[in-house]
Amino acid sequence: MSLLKVVVITHNYGKRVGVRYLTSGVKVYHIPHWLVVDQVSLPTVYSFFPLFRHIVIREQIDVVHGHAAFSSMCHEAMMHARTMGISACFTDHSLFGFENGSSILMNKLLKFTLSDVDHVICVSHTSKENTVLRADLDPLVVSVIPNAVVAGDFTPDPTARRPGKITVVITSRLVYRKGVDLMVAVIPCICAEFPDVDFIIAGDGAKRVDLERMREKYNLQDRVEMLGAVPHAAVRDVLVRGHIFLNTSLTEAFCIAIVEAACCGLLVVSTRVGGVPEVLPDDMIRFASPDRRALVSALTDAIHTIRNVPPTPSSFHARVRAMYDWSDVAERTENVYEMIRGAPPVPLVERFRRYLGVGAVAGIISCMMVAVDHMVWRVLEWAVRREDVDLCEGIVWKGFLTEVSQGVDGKENEEDENARERQSHSR
Repeated sequence: MSLLKVVVITHNYGKRVGVRYLTSGVKVYHIPHWLVVDQVSLPTVYSFFPLFRHIVIREQIDVVHGHAAFSSMCHEAMMHARTMGISACFTDHSLFGFENGSSILMNKLLKFTLSDVDHVICVSHTSKENTVLRADLDPLVVSVIPNAVVAGDFTPDPTARRPGKITVVITSRLVYRKGVDLMVAVIPCICAEFPDVDFIIAGDGAKRVDLERMREKYNLQDRVEMLGAVPHAAVRDVLVRGHIFLNTSLTEAFCIAIVEAACCGLLVVSTRVGGVPEVLPDDMIRFASPDRRALVSALTDAIHTIRNVPPTPSSFHARVRAMYDWSDVAERTENVYEMIRGAPPVPLVERFRRYLGVGAVAGIISCMMVAVDHMVWRVLEWAVRREDVDLCEGIVWKGFLTEVSQGVDGKENEEDENARERQSHSR
């Protein structure tokens, strides 16, 4: 396997604009974009192309990998990459329906983008089936590579649990899709039936007010703890306080939250939706249909299990560590890159033929957009020649990390020296 260099292209986050380096050495380009709402960038279609082309040439990019069907920058980058003759693949993380206006529009946009990509990655087999149907793809060009977890960041700690109590933990965005209405219906039932069961809810969102009202209506302020938004680095400290993790999502392609919970040694109770049944073995999770009675029954069964035959947190952690490892995910993703890298460029006429399959009207519009994109590329090739773009050399990772470590140590030593000088002057 040849050495790979990863460059991340994303939009700006507040004042974070320009080129940044992560501590691991990964280079990140924060593109100055207008943000509409909730960190969503304004679609620009063609105005992003000059900067994207410059980055691709400078960094000597061979494969463009896009993520998330709702990302306008992802769709634009995939189209520009194929215009430049660069291999492209796409990872779909979500499930979509077929009946409402939003899903119909997103599916049509996804069909447009995936009509001319080399490969597609989905996080579960359910997600693969959903993507194949939405974008009318050949299943042979779609691979399933699940998400993973850094097991070392989610180690169990049974001593953090409250003695004499059974604690149910919920970490979720508090929105309709995450089943907040089910939480509102289930929590009072469980609290009424089991006086020794408490709840911890970490997360924020538009439906949080419903949980606050439920807590006040049933006087559960002492038994339902609302933490609000919690940084991901602190999620583990919340999880280890519980015995059971509750997931009430109405749709999920994978659900990394239940993997993190199981890694911390919690028994999981979840709705049987989307790709969730593929994630954990049956002895680590209790399933229920997305309705109040089924969830109360599953949660009751989990409480009895905790009382009578509690699972061993260290065993859960070891099994999750073996099942979900980012090294395995990276290796399988690299195999996809090797498979598509270096593929011959697709002629423009063939691209038109593919885009015509988007639809009777949408296909013509798609061909017009690609034709304009091709003309913009030709103008850019003439106006800013490739030979005039400085190439960026790759980073030697070990050397980079050593320099970063030495820089941090040197800064700390300098600060210590300055502190000692200030103390001597004060004397």
